[in-house]
Amino acid sequence: MSLMSTRMQDLLAQARSGLRYEPIERRVRAALGSETIVDSTRAVLVWEPRRVVPSYAVPAADIRGELAPAPASDAAAEGVLHPGIPFAVHTAAGEPVTIAGREGAGFRLADADLAGYVALDFAAFDGWYEEDEPIVGHPRDPFHRVDVRRTTRPVRIELDGEVLAETTAARLLFETSIPTRF
Repeated sequence: MSLMSTRMQDLLAQARSGLRYEPIERRVRAALGSETIVDSTRAVLVWEPRRVVPSYAVPAADIRGELAPAPASDAAAEGVLHPGIPFAVHTAAGEPVTIAGREGAGFRLADADLAGYVALDFAAFDGWYEEDEPIVGHPRDPFHRVDVRRTTRPVRIELDGEVLAETTAARLLFETSIPTRF
């Protein structure tokens, strides 16, 4: 029997087609104004199919605010769902919910492993915290690294034969699944 190797990037790309989740051991809180609406030590990170940035999902019991059905979005999902694609675009089965008056701020996924959990729209809340640290932008993906390294490799940038920059003291930006940048 012959075993074949698998490139990790290919394996990760293949997994993007499915609904994924990962429990986190951090306390997660979300606020509307000065009021804490979400406070959970049972949060999970959820990636809908083709979405590259996770959302927090918490048990409905950890949400302090009325949950009510919200109208479904007509937005279509095509290609990879990057952070610029609104939360209202869903690629998994489920139902949007209004949280504490914020329409569509949550999404109940129709998945047995995530039953009772509500995925949360990061932009629908005014403030986010992991433990006591503010979170800005979106939840961090624990499987995505960003590293900057110094190098003495020669780097030369040209445009139409004209040298725009040249150095042997560059910094390289390595980011999971993205080509190296100088």
